[in-house]
Amino acid sequence: MRPGFSAANAALAARHLGASCTLVGDVGDDPLGYWLVGELAGIDVRIAHLPASTTTTVAVLHDDAERSFMTTRGHLELVTWSAMSARIPRAAPGAIALMTGVFLMPQIEHDYPLVLADLNARGYRVAVDTGWPPSGWTAELRQAASQWMQHCDILLLNETEVLHLAAKDNLEEALRELAAMLAPGGIAVAKTGSKGASACSSGRICDAKAVRLNVFDTIGAGDSFNAGFLLALGAGAELTEALKTACRTASTIISKFPRQSIPPAGLAQILGTKRS
Repeated sequence: MRPGFSAANAALAARHLGASCTLVGDVGDDPLGYWLVGELAGIDVRIAHLPASTTTTVAVLHDDAERSFMTTRGHLELVTWSAMSARIPRAAPGAIALMTGVFLMPQIEHDYPLVLADLNARGYRVAVDTGWPPSGWTAELRQAASQWMQHCDILLLNETEVLHLAAKDNLEEALRELAAMLAPGGIAVAKTGSKGASACSSGRICDAKAVRLNVFDTIGAGDSFNAGFLLALGAGAELTEALKTACRTASTIISKFPRQSIPPAGLAQILGTKRS
């Protein structure tokens, strides 16, 4: 479950891969919110319109492929777990719930340990992609994270986020520390951009290299990675294979322009799924 445009990126990536997912979230009661919902045809969408403008993030891509994000205030400040949770479907066997955007939703952030524990109780494996906190990874936020990470099965962060959350300079050490804080058997993942990705589970480090393609832009790469990784993992892939699938998914999608030209299940070969 992802709010705003990141939700659309992850859900659309799943559709490109020929897989099904349910998108639970909120948008504003404005033309932008209605347009966004309209772009999600073919996806099980359970979205409410809140009485505010749709929160919008503007991404600036720099020449060195680094990005800057500027986010407006808006509907995400009104999101509550009590309202959103009522739209969450019953968990199918092995179902994974992806939660992100927590630092843009103050009411969700306040109760995050309870939110993730609720998803555990509903039968979901819980995956979390926090994004970068506006204040950075302060000591206070690290302490708060230690409270909700025990309810998290899969942590999906980029390399910088992993290093700052763990307060380490070495990526392997940081991954080992974070993986040990997760639920038993938890997986800590570091998305390392053009290098690929690394992960740690039960003390074992796995790596995968990025697929070299002619990248148009990197916006949405992390969302596409998340979709590919979780779908592969949910289908029973071993950790290294899931990382490879995720890297291939992200690289393929960010090389496409316009991305609306990708038909449903147009990238199904990445997961080995069939067109419906």
